[in-house]
Amino acid sequence: MPAHYNVLFLCTGNSARSIMAEAILNFKGRPTFTAYSAGSHPTGTVRPEALRQLELATLPPAGLRSKSWDEFAKPGAPEMDFVFTVCDNAANEVCPLWPGQPMTAHWGIPDPAAVAGSPDEVERAYREAFMMLECRIGLLLALPIASLGRLAIQKEIHRIGQQQ
Repeated sequence: MPAHYNVLFLCTGNSARSIMAEAILNFKGRPTFTAYSAGSHPTGTVRPEALRQLELATLPPAGLRSKSWDEFAKPGAPEMDFVFTVCDNAANEVCPLWPGQPMTAHWGIPDPAAVAGSPDEVERAYREAFMMLECRIGLLLALPIASLGRLAIQKEIHRIGQQQ
């Protein structure tokens, strides 16, 4: 395995969960990891509630934008080592072929954007999604990736996706 790893987080709209995952890993995983996010049907905007969670965690939102996963399947795009789907819809879609044959796993996180309720209920949904992502990313960062074989890593990233 290389000494530096590119990670792509996928979701349908690329407006909340995948955006938060990108920001968390880029902050906590540097300089070993570079995270990106994308969506199969991007909304074109980042949800303000997701940006608020990043602000509360003092994570920089600079450069975050809702974008299509097609950007990462084109020639010249960064080659990914890992691709994680964070929503069930994206996990069930036919993904592009990613250059480099990255390891993949589904890390299903409930969609906070789907929560209709009081402002407190919506904020709680975003906070819970953020905390689940932060926990799973923490487990990824704790893996001794450089000393594990590809099959062991694949097994571990799937196991992380089962964490609640």
